[in-house]
Amino acid sequence: MTAEEDSMEQAAAARRERLKALRAAKELLSNTDEDSAQDEGKPEESEETDEQMKPSVKFRNYLPHDKQLQESKLAPPVLPKFEDPVAAAAPPPSEKIEDPFVNIAPKKPNWDLRRDVQKKLDKLERRTQKAIFQLMEEQQKQNDAEVAAEENGED
Repeated sequence: MTAEEDSMEQAAAARRERLKALRAAKELLSNTDEDSAQDEGKPEESEETDEQMKPSVKFRNYLPHDKQLQESKLAPPVLPKFEDPVAAAAPPPSEKIEDPFVNIAPKKPNWDLRRDVQKKLDKLERRTQKAIFQLMEEQQKQNDAEVAAEENGED
């Protein structure tokens, strides 16, 4: 237990020191801000500071008509040359390369209608097959009845 208490006390002491350092830094910053505010109240007679205070204009994409402003035009950036490693490596000649756009065929104009009606068509097809089968059974029964009648009639 004493080792844990010692480590907690050390952590607390380290935190106190960090907080003191932060407070001292904050005071220094506030003092420099107050000093600069007092300096702003004094008029300065140097022209260099006035020129430094003015924003400088830099033209990247615009060429101004005024010759003085043309001096502030920036040169276009030079892009580094990019070499594509994929394009540099040629595909092996043994592989046959097909154009993927050759096999593309447009859909028929009624594909959406067929999709919507497909369930009904499937149902109708089952009913049709069932009806054909029933007709074949009836025809087979009639043929069997005719054959049976001929056999009974001949005997």
